Amino acid sequence: MNTQQRLKELGIELPTPAVPAASYVPYLRADEFLFIAGQVPLLDGEARYLGRLGESLSLEEGAAAARLCGINILAQVNAALDGDLDRVVACLRLGGFVNATPAFTDHPKVINGASDLMIQVLGDKGRHARAAVGVASLPRGVAVEVDAIFRVR
Repeated sequence: MNTQQRLKELGIELPTPAVPAASYVPYLRADEFLFIAGQVPLLDGEARYLGRLGESLSLEEGAAAARLCGINILAQVNAALDGDLDRVVACLRLGGFVNATPAFTDHPKVINGASDLMIQVLGDKGRHARAAVGVASLPRGVAVEVDAIFRVR
């Protein structure tokens, strides 16, 4: 099964990739490596999941925010590869940033929302190394931001 069929089976429609909000590019290819800039939980151009984990958002909402970041990562990958996600050899790394209170410690469970998505969509090619870090704030007041590195052909 190809990746587009898998997305359809999962009921995922990739959005139009978001344009950069500052002075950077959304993705950069260096030989066989594709670097995806940090993606926030945007849906239809609007920031979703605003707030902090451990304060105004639940763990489940945080994981949903990370999943939406993952969908936006895949949209950028799709754009970088001219619509051919089957050119992904491997998701090498995800970097997850969680807007959280100092007492919140379940950052890995939040970022599982993005990690699980990569494995659901890409199968074994979606297994990756990862960081899950708590931060005091994120752009637009969102709960989560995730960046990624892929190996592509």
